[in-house]
Amino acid sequence: MHVDQLPGSFFGPSNLIELLRHRALHQGEDVGLRFLLDGERETTEWTYAEIDRRARAIAASLQAMGMEGERALLLYPSALDFVVAFFGCLYAGVTAVPAYPPRRNRNMARIDAIANDAEAKIALTTFEVLERVQTMIADTPALQQIRWRSTDQWFEEELAAQWRRPDVHGETLAFLQYTSGSTGTPKGVMLNHA
Repeated sequence: MHVDQLPGSFFGPSNLIELLRHRALHQGEDVGLRFLLDGERETTEWTYAEIDRRARAIAASLQAMGMEGERALLLYPSALDFVVAFFGCLYAGVTAVPAYPPRRNRNMARIDAIANDAEAKIALTTFEVLERVQTMIADTPALQQIRWRSTDQWFEEELAAQWRRPDVHGETLAFLQYTSGSTGTPKGVMLNHA
């Protein structure tokens, strides 16, 4: 039996990477994510195998940029792309820092505060969001120091094949979840893989 087919321990996967890899290998053709437009109408669904492949492609890209151990700001609308980028970060050994993208005609103050506090080195988003925030980034010098990438085209098979499993365990930091900041500066909470 190949090591990828084994759970992390007798009790099952010991981290989020092993959990999704296990599903992709043993239930690959089952629907893993289904996006409901307006909470009711099904628009898109991806299998566990597809989620895994897309996450590995994003992870391989992050690994090629030397991002392992760093933090990545995730600016996605609520959709499937966020989930894949989130797992892509985990698969790369990168700490995910999710935040809502700013709405039209709003400044980037909250995003700037989160990026600075998290010490994010890269920001991942969709092409549409990146295009929309370009001028806001130009007006925020600190955000100009971060690498900005659209992950829409990172889903190629060749990239997924280049993925290397990072050294993570249950206590490894998986993501930083920030408060809304409605009463002040957003505050981060550290969450691990366990």
